[in-house]
Amino acid sequence: MEISLIRHGKSQLTENDKITFAEFKKWVEKYDFNGVFEESTYPKVTIEKVATAKLVVTSDLKRSIVSAGLLNPKTKTISDPLFRETELPANPTIFFNIKLKPNNWAVILRLLWFSGYSNKCESLKQAKLRAKKASQQLISYTNEHKSVVLVGHGFFNMLIANELQKMGWKGKRKTGARHWSCTTYSLLN
Repeated sequence: MEISLIRHGKSQLTENDKITFAEFKKWVEKYDFNGVFEESTYPKVTIEKVATAKLVVTSDLKRSIVSAGLLNPKTKTISDPLFRETELPANPTIFFNIKLKPNNWAVILRLLWFSGYSNKCESLKQAKLRAKKASQQLISYTNEHKSVVLVGHGFFNMLIANELQKMGWKGKRKTGARHWSCTTYSLLN
């Protein structure tokens, strides 16, 4: 039995101007709405895992769904909000009108989130509980289908991988952070 965790492709949202935090919130909404770029080639292991999987699962966000379709247009998928990316905190009033590039905002907010700040979003503790539930759902799918792929998101895939390892699944300690990266976990009977 195996579960492969794939990170979605690169977003079609290319806006990278410096923006305020209020503008960053709108940028995230656009990021969630956009699909991903089609590539001329994809990592060989990623293509192989999607091609041989008996079930492909995605989050309900467009970049995850579109990525699964690009990797194998003929595959049927199950999309579920359980597998969504972890959110970033809202309303950090300390930033007022500071302007930063979107990636810088994401790093700062993710660091605040890891430090315990989760204003108006799922906390790290809550995300870990959701990851446990998500990993249990993936395991349930593997009991029926033997080989399952999740086309998901960077941070949430990492949390799922941690949960799988706690339950005895073997694979790389860390999931791939690059777009289209694939990390596989297996459980030997």
